[in-house]
Amino acid sequence: MPVPLTSLSHGAGCGCKLPAAALGPLLAGLPMPRNDNVLVGFETSDDAGVYRLRDDLAIVQTVDFFTPIVDDPFDFGRIAATNALSDIYAMGATPVSALNLVAFSLESLGGEILLEILRGAATVAEDAGAAILGGHSIDDPEPKFGLAVTGVVHPDEVLRNAGALAGDVLVLTKPLGAGAVSTAVKRGLPGVPLAEAVEVMTTLNREGARAAREAGAHALTDVTGFGLLGHLHELALASGLAAEVDADRVPAIDGVLELLGREDEQAVAGGTRRNRAYAEQFARFDSVPEARRWLVCDAMTSGGLLAAVPAARADELPGAVIGRLTEGPAGTIAVR
Repeated sequence: MPVPLTSLSHGAGCGCKLPAAALGPLLAGLPMPRNDNVLVGFETSDDAGVYRLRDDLAIVQTVDFFTPIVDDPFDFGRIAATNALSDIYAMGATPVSALNLVAFSLESLGGEILLEILRGAATVAEDAGAAILGGHSIDDPEPKFGLAVTGVVHPDEVLRNAGALAGDVLVLTKPLGAGAVSTAVKRGLPGVPLAEAVEVMTTLNREGARAAREAGAHALTDVTGFGLLGHLHELALASGLAAEVDADRVPAIDGVLELLGREDEQAVAGGTRRNRAYAEQFARFDSVPEARRWLVCDAMTSGGLLAAVPAARADELPGAVIGRLTEGPAGTIAVR
């Protein structure tokens, strides 16, 4: 029988990200790019970098890869590609090309599994209209896969996580909980909604991004490994605002709240625990059930877009209104 891919990884999906609490201080020590054509660098923790080529054209660049979040290699490729493309959509851009990033052991796993991973990614890239031009591979006993993606956008149409206005409402376009699902699968828990989670993780954010732009979104990001609160913190901090989240309005993949409500906490991913510990530095919880506290910190993989839009136009986006942005200490969040 094929080796379950998740058994070869120490974590799963975007939950393998380095902790935000540790990464921020490291990046703060790096010099910022000094180039007038750099429209977006890494100073505001945006989803991708943006470089102006001419007055009417900029390129958007991102890279994302991770360890297996599911055992099926075709689905692993699809999820990883969807996740990488998401950063381009989160900047309001259109993906045009990509490169495969492969860490894999042909000796222990064989070529057929790798081929299935690459096939899965190719189907998603084709759907997105992005051409995979090649890539790079290394030998590694712990499989990892992802894409480096290039997109294009008009310089005046870049959507960032900075720019939200007080009074904007927050719309989340996909349910959360993939971190809990993947952890439950690895630990052999019953009743795991794996098919539902795969469906969420392989849905492109293309339509959500289009709707956000048409609704006049002031800020946009996607929700992945740092969890809803981690990514909302980045958006609010970059915009100089505070945020409020209505915990009971945050959508969850069917069955996830039951997993996160287990007394043994066996479905709580390690990345989710790190996210919650980090969130305690800037967020407070007011009478929020434990399962929903874990949900808003879930180490999501290939999650939805989080858009800050005028309240009058929020119903133009797919998804749920989960909160709002307010005047207050920048980056702080009240979860109610």
